Amino acid sequence: MRRKDRAITVREDIEEIIDMAEVFRIALNTEGAPYIVPLNFASEWDDSLKFYFHSAREGRKLDLIEADGQAGFQIDLDHILTTDENPCEWGMKYRSLMGSGEITELLDADEKTRALKLIMKKYGFKGAPVFAPAMVKGVRVFCLEAGEFSAKGQG
Repeated sequence: MRRKDRAITVREDIEEIIDMAEVFRIALNTEGAPYIVPLNFASEWDDSLKFYFHSAREGRKLDLIEADGQAGFQIDLDHILTTDENPCEWGMKYRSLMGSGEITELLDADEKTRALKLIMKKYGFKGAPVFAPAMVKGVRVFCLEAGEFSAKGQG
């Protein structure tokens, strides 16, 4: 990170960014240009930082994950435009997290269900969601394990 004065390094502050974020973006490798996808997600941070997301059974995103499981990721929030009479002093205050890691598919029904429950909890589901076995079988669930990441804030 170029602006070390904006680095967020305290784990609780990074967790707050993740907890407050509504959208998780991944950038996947293509032959021509990166392909960026916004996703609903959940996370957990024990030995490593992991993000979970789900998908339909087919599509470009899945083709790219299968071809190369490496991805970049990004979260941002708290956008506040700052203005000034001098246009060069305009800016944006925000907090963000970005990094890269490897995506793997969760194949075990119990692992998939656990990840789906985390996603439901993140978005406010009350209680313990119950998923029909056919639904769990029909959805694809992935884990992006962050290999590296950095967080920053301004303001």
